[in-house]
Amino acid sequence: MTATTPIPLATLAGLLADATRARFCLALLDGRAWSAGELARHAGVAASTASEHLSHLVRGGLLVEERQGRHRYLRLAGPQVAQLIEDMTAHAERAGAAARPPTLRAASAAAAMAAARTCYDHLAGRLGVAITDAFTARGLLRQDAGFALSDDGLAWFAAELGVALPASTGRRPLARPCLDWTERRHHLAGAAGAVLCATALQRRWVSRIGSGRALRLTGAGRQALSALLGLDDPTGDLSASAAGG
Repeated sequence: MTATTPIPLATLAGLLADATRARFCLALLDGRAWSAGELARHAGVAASTASEHLSHLVRGGLLVEERQGRHRYLRLAGPQVAQLIEDMTAHAERAGAAARPPTLRAASAAAAMAAARTCYDHLAGRLGVAITDAFTARGLLRQDAGFALSDDGLAWFAAELGVALPASTGRRPLARPCLDWTERRHHLAGAAGAVLCATALQRRWVSRIGSGRALRLTGAGRQALSALLGLDDPTGDLSASAAGG
C-alpha cells in the first residue's frame, strides 16, 4: 500500500462525513424505501443536490435503489449497513457529539424516538430494551453466554406469534445484540427481532408517528405485552412487573 492507495475505511468515513448523507441514512433506518424526493424534503435540500448525494451512497454500497416509472426509491443495503449506522450513532452519543434539540418540537420528536422506534427492522428505544429485558428475565433469551434465544424462546415465538423460527437464517444471526443509542443498553436484533417488530406493526401493537421511525404503543400493544411478557406501561416508562408467568 502506497501513500496514494485508497483506504476503504477513509472512503466509508467520507461517505458519512457529509451531514446531508448522514440524514438520509438515519431516515432510512426505519427499514422502508424512501423516494429521492422524500429524502430531499426530509434533509431540506434541492432535488438535484439530493440526487448527487444519493448516487454517492449507492456507489459506496450503503444504499440500494429501485426505479418505478419516473420515481427512484432508496433503502439501506441491508441489516449490516443498518447496524453500522446505529453503532456509529451510539458511539457519537457516548462521545457527546449529539447536540441538544434546538426547539420544543425537536425535543418532543427526540422524546418520542427515545420511547419507542424502529431500528431498521427491529424495535428500539425504551420499548425495545424493556422487551429484551423481559425475554431475558423469563429465560427466553440467554445473555450469560453470548446472545441467543433459548429453546423456550423459540417455542414462545411459535406459540405466541405463530412463527416457527428456523434453526439457521443464513448469514443473518437469529438473535444478536444491538446497542441502543438512547438507552445505551442492548435490544434484540437479528431475524427474531425483525419477526417481533413485523408482528407488532401487523397486529397494531405499535403505530408509526408521522413518517419517521418513532412509534406509539397502542392500547392493544399494552394489553399484549402485559399478557405475553408481564410488561406494564402505566406512566410511559415500561418495566417488567414480573419475571415469571
